[in-house]
Amino acid sequence: RISGWFPSRANPTYRKKPMAAETARQFDMLQVQAGKIMEVYGRQGHEFVAPAMIQPAGVFLDVIGEDLRARTYVFTDPDGDELCLRPDLTVPTCRLHLERHPKASVPARYCYNGAAFRFQPQGADPSQQREFRQAGIESFGSVDREQADADTVFTIIAALNAAGLQNVRLRFGDLGMFSSLLRSVDIPERWRQRLRHHFWRPDAFRAELKRLTDAPGDLTRHIPTKLLENLNPGDLAASEQAVQRYLDAETIESVGVRSTAEITANLLERVADANATPLSKTTSRVIERYVGLTVPADKAGAAIKDLAREEGVDVADALVVYQRRLDLIRRAGVDTSAAEFSAEFGRTLEYYTGFVFEAFVAGNSLFSFRAVAGGGRYDDLLRAVGAPHNVPAVGAAINTEHLLAALSAGAS
Repeated sequence: RISGWFPSRANPTYRKKPMAAETARQFDMLQVQAGKIMEVYGRQGHEFVAPAMIQPAGVFLDVIGEDLRARTYVFTDPDGDELCLRPDLTVPTCRLHLERHPKASVPARYCYNGAAFRFQPQGADPSQQREFRQAGIESFGSVDREQADADTVFTIIAALNAAGLQNVRLRFGDLGMFSSLLRSVDIPERWRQRLRHHFWRPDAFRAELKRLTDAPGDLTRHIPTKLLENLNPGDLAASEQAVQRYLDAETIESVGVRSTAEITANLLERVADANATPLSKTTSRVIERYVGLTVPADKAGAAIKDLAREEGVDVADALVVYQRRLDLIRRAGVDTSAAEFSAEFGRTLEYYTGFVFEAFVAGNSLFSFRAVAGGGRYDDLLRAVGAPHNVPAVGAAINTEHLLAALSAGAS
């Protein structure tokens, strides 16, 4: 049974057995909570939509990133189409918007409340469920990006307040700032892309930065010799054929993972790294200093400016954007005095391109490190799922079950 869109409990098709009293009580509380949240979203100009629960798998697997690739429920229907249960609602809302506006030329604001699905391995945090609910908002096409970011933060905080949570702490990140830093240092473009790719996983990011500094060609030793001998950086087609022959010979299936073309491109990058000059210690130090920066959000601009001056890098434009956004968030009435800026914070979805944030319950030992809401900017995503051009976009969602748990535990 797939549930999560809050149909009427009187509907006999919804369940075959009566729910236990506690489950029914939680269901009712989620209903009431969701109603308060959606009322705020509506007042802020967001249209309620209900994106499809079953989605084309390829769209998600291309944009959500490595971590969620492995945690997405993928299946094949009788016609042979590869489908998935949506692991979030942002991509389905993008697809819904493009169905309505194929040229992606119409600004729009949407809101939703529904289930998302992600596999959770044994031993995972019990608060992370395989089926969980997101009550979220998406804003497409606003040319004033910083204002749209500020509006999103304000709307989420207002919705949390309306649901009963007043004591909220914010954490900010900025992938645009990180990209600006990478553009300012001496590094091959493929390494810039690779560090961006690993940015969402701090441990993997640091391991990759160390490898590029100490031994960039080290990963070629993991490539089987009989495959390595047939890889030719000057002939992509021949290399891709060699990879496919190897996969076929080893009976390796690529279901819900990378395509043969993607695997080949990755392998050829490793071959190129084997002949590359290691990353300079100076460049590595600059990057390490930046990602290690965690400061109060109100002081982050000055801290990054000092770092840039000391290391001789130019992130001036990104700093202007950061400061304007922060000012607009304050003007909207959001208290940022206890907000934190973490340079290595990028959330877990790889489609984010700029500002990101999460909201936590402040001052509660049980829930201090469990986000009840989060989101950010993803200006490349609509094009990735079918738009003819990039579209400014920002969104966020409340995990309503985390919120309910926090409120039930006495948070306010």
